[in-house]
Amino acid sequence: MQIAVHPGARDVMNTPIYQAAPSLVIADLRAAYRERRTTPLAVLEQLLTRIAAAADHRIWITLLAPERVLEQARLLADRDPATLPLYGIPFALKDNIDLADVPTTAACPAFAYTPAHSAHVVSRLLDAGAIPIGKTNLDQFGTGLVGTRSPYGACRNSFDPDYISGGSSSGSAVAVALGLVSFALGTDTAGSGRTPAAFNNLIGLKPTCGRLSPRGVVPACRTLDTVSLLTLSAEDAALVCRVAEGFDAVEPYSRPIGRPLRLGAFAHGPFRFGVPRSDQLQFFGNDDYARLFEAAAAHLERLGGERVPIDFAPFLETGQLLYQGPWVAERYIVIEALLRRDPDAVHPVTRQIIEAGERPSAADAFRAQYRLQELRRIAGEVWRQIDVLLTPTAGTTYRIAEVEADPVRLNTQLGIYTSFVNLLDLAAVAVPAGFTGAGLPFGVTLAAPAWNDFELLRLAARLQRCGAPRLGALPLPLGAAADFDWASMIDGISIAVCGAHLQGLPLNHQLLERGAVLLERTLTTPHYRLYALPGGPPARPGLVRVETQGAAIEVEVWSMPAAAFGGFVAGIPAPLAIGKLTLADGRKVCGFLCEAHAVQRAQDITHFGGWRAYQAG
Repeated sequence: MQIAVHPGARDVMNTPIYQAAPSLVIADLRAAYRERRTTPLAVLEQLLTRIAAAADHRIWITLLAPERVLEQARLLADRDPATLPLYGIPFALKDNIDLADVPTTAACPAFAYTPAHSAHVVSRLLDAGAIPIGKTNLDQFGTGLVGTRSPYGACRNSFDPDYISGGSSSGSAVAVALGLVSFALGTDTAGSGRTPAAFNNLIGLKPTCGRLSPRGVVPACRTLDTVSLLTLSAEDAALVCRVAEGFDAVEPYSRPIGRPLRLGAFAHGPFRFGVPRSDQLQFFGNDDYARLFEAAAAHLERLGGERVPIDFAPFLETGQLLYQGPWVAERYIVIEALLRRDPDAVHPVTRQIIEAGERPSAADAFRAQYRLQELRRIAGEVWRQIDVLLTPTAGTTYRIAEVEADPVRLNTQLGIYTSFVNLLDLAAVAVPAGFTGAGLPFGVTLAAPAWNDFELLRLAARLQRCGAPRLGALPLPLGAAADFDWASMIDGISIAVCGAHLQGLPLNHQLLERGAVLLERTLTTPHYRLYALPGGPPARPGLVRVETQGAAIEVEVWSMPAAAFGGFVAGIPAPLAIGKLTLADGRKVCGFLCEAHAVQRAQDITHFGGWRAYQAG
């Protein structure tokens, strides 16, 4: 598959080091380590050369000394790559997230401090074997969606340096898109992770607030902040999120992971996705973005989705509260002392926005909270109609010069599809969704109620592979979907069903009521016989394992939350039971089996190959 290199990346991509280095997709890099085709030391040496070639993009605030980076790689030499989930995986972190003994600036030198300890999420990544490369550029104090509000320079888009990179996690996004790291940490309060992901052709996961501990992160709006992840693939985002998450009892805004609502059978089955009514969609004259959004909705329909137009007004009004309401006072609290001591140390646009946070009164704060609660109730009704919300990540993009000439208004326009998400306690993921005629990336966002992070990523993985996907700005295609264990990502137990619990059949509701999600339709090994048992309704089959004269039987594999599994099994009547089934690819999963004595008076229907075929016949 040949993929053209766009102007902004051409000079960097033509360096020999890009042709020599292995893929930085985490699964690919882990395989290369396990098979001894390369080592962390060799990879890091190549990446340091890549980083030097991309200096004009203004990605970094602090690069770790090469000897420190390479020493971390050497320390892994005697470890088995299989023992650490992120063994030798290079990453970057936004410079409002602490890394021990490295300055944290939040893109404001007068604010800088050097932490003794790494942020909670960073510590978890380091313990898993990941190797930090450096601290990345950002819109100062995480205030902006453009990537231009930094004394370290405007971060340049990975596809065209005349265009904004998006922000505030600008350097993190460009570092991943240009293949300098496998993944990067950002933050996302109003779209600061999703927007640069969209503008650089990346996955941008904005997890449920509190899923990743914010301890060790410079706050923007402390009640709404979350660490975000920028990755080349949805699978990479899922793996990093699983490593980084975990309840942090020391951090007041960390939350125990909750049980997700059922979003529908994203793996294979039907689901409903909401889109704003056509009169509520805004693309600010960008016809390419309008065309690409319609194409993304059509892709979801081909993946089994049903499009449902929704009233987007309450979401828009919610988003306006973030900067036009009293929440900007949270930003003021963070730098109040600096503003009083040295206001000129703050970027002029950032200062203009944050100084407004001094004005709201306590009464203003309560009025806004009351209105937000009303909007949450109104917006909450939407989830009775849909499983997932689809929007553009941004309605358009701009050149750096355009943003510098009109910084506040254009930034506000970029946030209409992102600012409401944390106020409504939603999870969201930005997904690459094609390119404009000028070769610039376009992205969409999938959003759903809190704790549906991995379900969204599973759908994002399918959507990302529509069309001709590529890895960030690299001249490399995104590989075919790997055998990724999504079931384990959503804390589920895989269970194979072969009869009345199949999708659409009478007992399927017992799975749905317990939050189970369809993973796949497949076959068993050819060592089973299937019988139609007497009795009912509902009619049910019995599956019996045999040593000879068996056949492959059609089954569905569902993932059920572990907390619901015991109650489900307790309700299964004899002669059925849950045992271990062997699937055609050799995997063993829990599944329905029947006691052998019960089939003596049953009809052998093995030759049909499955319960659906038997009922149809």
